[in-house]
Amino acid sequence: MGSNGLLMIQLNPITYQVKGGEIDAVVDIFNKKCSCKVFDIDILPCAHAIAAALHARVGVYSLVSPYYTKEYYMLAYQHTIYPVGSQSQWDVPDEVTSRVVLPREVKDKKRGRLKNSRYPSAGEFRNHKNRCGKCGQLGHYKKKCRSEAGSTEGKPPTNVTAL
Repeated sequence: MGSNGLLMIQLNPITYQVKGGEIDAVVDIFNKKCSCKVFDIDILPCAHAIAAALHARVGVYSLVSPYYTKEYYMLAYQHTIYPVGSQSQWDVPDEVTSRVVLPREVKDKKRGRLKNSRYPSAGEFRNHKNRCGKCGQLGHYKKKCRSEAGSTEGKPPTNVTAL
């Protein structure tokens, strides 16, 4: 276990498994890769790569991309960067000023309460069928009912008294 609380397992001379922290990772010092992908993307050593480098007695700064050095920074800004100036001094070509740029089409927001769909939990059944308030049949509701207005066919009796 290292001083930083990470456990190092040397898989071969250039590859280490680093356990501890948020995730366990495999680090390849020679190819500058780590399974957490931070080292691969930023080309800056992550905590796993730093721990592996210290364990292997490799200089941590040798793992950093040369793009982060002072020399590359100075090369990027070696040419003069001129200020833009006020908008009245801009030289804009006619083909740009003649273009009409319309705003993007805005869709109307849906009205009412948003549908909150979810997966039913274990043991929960969701076989709900609509019962029509007009005819009493299953499968549709009053507004979509095709039966005649006064028909009571199939409708359960509402005022039944027991004898």
